[in-house]
Amino acid sequence: MNVDALVTAHREQWDRLDALSKRRRLSAAEADELLDLYQRVSTHLSQVRSTAPDPSIVRHLSLLLTRARLSLAGRHASTWSGLLAFFTRTFPAALYDLRRWWVSTLVASMVLTALVAAWTIAHPELYTSQLSAEQIRAYVDTDFAGYYTTFAHHEFATQVWVNNAWVSAQCIAFGALGLPVLFVLWQNVVNLGVVAALMVSHDRTSLFLGLILPHGLLELTAVFVAGGAGLRLFWSWVDPGPRSRSASFARTGRTVVGIALGLVAVLLVSGLIEGFVTPSGLPTVARIATGLVAWTAFLLYVFVVGRRAHRAGFTGDVAPHAAGDAAPVAG
Repeated sequence: MNVDALVTAHREQWDRLDALSKRRRLSAAEADELLDLYQRVSTHLSQVRSTAPDPSIVRHLSLLLTRARLSLAGRHASTWSGLLAFFTRTFPAALYDLRRWWVSTLVASMVLTALVAAWTIAHPELYTSQLSAEQIRAYVDTDFAGYYTTFAHHEFATQVWVNNAWVSAQCIAFGALGLPVLFVLWQNVVNLGVVAALMVSHDRTSLFLGLILPHGLLELTAVFVAGGAGLRLFWSWVDPGPRSRSASFARTGRTVVGIALGLVAVLLVSGLIEGFVTPSGLPTVARIATGLVAWTAFLLYVFVVGRRAHRAGFTGDVAPHAAGDAAPVAG
């Protein structure tokens, strides 16, 4: 690349970017021009770095882009508008974009839970070797139900919210490694399957479903979303596709972080249900119906709002100007 020719050809654009970045107020057309110039100059910088890394030009363009990025960031919408955009576009689009991963995780986990429960029922020595008959009777008769009424409603809701957020965070944080995510999900499957087997084999099926389903439908779905997102993060560097491994991992990582932030709100809802609805005096049908409504609302949120946002071009990733600069990859 002829560096002098590049400077001559694009000097006017660089100067214009610099001028717009220094203005305190921009019209709508000027703001669009600023963003367009930012993307163009980012490309110029990538070309210089990859073919003719002249230190003075790299430093000059980096300074221009930094100033432009700060200018763009300073003109972002209000916090409330940003939150609205996140929950109406970014988060649902990310959930929809990764739907195959977390739906597969959900289905596989539920099948494995059923198999664990069936195996445990057929082989009761799995728990009788660990618990005495008195301990088993105490658990199925009082301890299981008592778990939901031991603490005050608001304390219990906070406790389960933090616990479920921690499990989901582990799934996402371990995503880069892959196998730890499967281990966390397997622990969840085994715990749920063994408890289900204990309750079912002692004729407490209705009690089990009446206490698990109200919050469990949404809560477990959120955990499986986190697990699916973590596995997708792992796969992003195993099979990066047309991108470089680092670019693929960075792109997926930004989407997964958005999902993690959104799941905080989802788990808050399930925590409130578990803290206030599950242990309430409402009829079992009403409590389960509450859980079904919350779960259905989440699915509609993903497959209606999320699909609409995804078709509009949102993927859950950040805006191009906030994603940083990437050098082109040779074919």
